[in-house]
Amino acid sequence: MTLKQLEAFYWAATCSSFALAAERVHLSVSSLSKRIAELEASLGQVLFDRAGHRAALTEAGTRLVPLAGALLQQADLVHQAMGATAGLRGPCRLGVGELTALTWLPRLVAAIASAHPDLEVSVHVDVGAALAERLDKGELDVAVIAGPASRNALTSVPIAQAAFTWCASPAVAAGLAAMDANALQAHPLVSLPQGSGVTHLIDDWLRQASAQPARRLFCNHWGAIAGLLAHSGGIGLLPQGWARALFERGVLQELPSPVPLGLLDYALHHRRDDLRPLVGALREMAVREADFAVVGSVF
Repeated sequence: MTLKQLEAFYWAATCSSFALAAERVHLSVSSLSKRIAELEASLGQVLFDRAGHRAALTEAGTRLVPLAGALLQQADLVHQAMGATAGLRGPCRLGVGELTALTWLPRLVAAIASAHPDLEVSVHVDVGAALAERLDKGELDVAVIAGPASRNALTSVPIAQAAFTWCASPAVAAGLAAMDANALQAHPLVSLPQGSGVTHLIDDWLRQASAQPARRLFCNHWGAIAGLLAHSGGIGLLPQGWARALFERGVLQELPSPVPLGLLDYALHHRRDDLRPLVGALREMAVREADFAVVGSVF
């Protein structure tokens, strides 16, 4: 029995497919299967039932998962303690939301390329719930998601906060004294769909301001929201850095509010059982590079 065999087994047992497990340990599927077969021969136990459409853990395989995980964690701790994180190579799968993608993602990718040029970086952009699910399945290595981890299999570390500003077109702003309940009776509220991190900020603000929008216009793209605010006669919020850039160009105007908007906390999420040096390196770079005030090229 070897650590490489245990590693192949562990990720095959905890990822959503053998193909994903093989990618994680930088093997072909056939090589992964061979190592698992060698481990089964060494232990004298069948670890996967291969009779069905998809291999399933046997009772022996289920018992081995936490034991293998503990051994691999100890091995990873040894590698980290001995400084074995330099020169990482292989696939590096990042998950981010649109706000991250349009602000500091380029800085993070550049930092990864500089520190670990042999890593093969791929980026998946999606909403937080979808990213968390893909992390849980082993399809991503890390993901930037608003708020702390909500799944038992995941953990997170805070990295940065995003600030937002109420805004509207100059024509709409000229007719408003402030961003308040009256403003939302006269103009539609333009926002991301319900369930996003930003809509929680809006809901908190509405509650504190005792306001209820007469109409709402939902849009799942920040760039489209900016365009709608400029031309649809609606009111909404934008990330502070983007909003200020648009204020300077005269496209939008800030709406002062007697009730302050809260900040949106973002964290780097990953699986609790994933102590690979890759995850530690990505965590350190994300903490260093995260900045939601950066104005993306789209603006």
